[in-house]
Amino acid sequence: MSWAAGRVRRKRGGVVEVPGDGCVFCAIAEGRADASVVYEDDWVLAFMDLQPVTPGHLLVVPKSHAEGLEDLPEEVGARVWRAAHRLGRGLRLSGLRCEGVNLFLADGEAAFQEVFHVHLHVFPRFAGDPFRIEADWQVRERRLLDETATAVRRGLAALG
Repeated sequence: MSWAAGRVRRKRGGVVEVPGDGCVFCAIAEGRADASVVYEDDWVLAFMDLQPVTPGHLLVVPKSHAEGLEDLPEEVGARVWRAAHRLGRGLRLSGLRCEGVNLFLADGEAAFQEVFHVHLHVFPRFAGDPFRIEADWQVRERRLLDETATAVRRGLAALG
């Protein structure tokens, strides 16, 4: 389901209205919605997250709409990553509490993507901060890892 038609879901079940047609991140990139912008170039925009995990939590978005990674040209993705890399380095020098930095991208509803415009989270980390990822962190057998690697290589080959 696409939320690009004027509304986006919020974590707590609320809704953010987007002025005009389009997604909230497009509205921000076009200057139709407010944001605390930290960085901008011809391709990418970075601004403060409205629901920060920690102070300094940024979102880096391509200015052109791409719902997910499948829609994002690789060269634009590289520009998003380059901006996030620089912003992460800047966070460490910002005076904000920053003992580490996470870069986090959710692609698709199953990955907990909530706004369907590609966005890369960049946020400072420190001991005792509230961010957690719960998973089954177990060492896997080499045979299983090799089988999975084969599947990924097939997927890459299918891209051409």
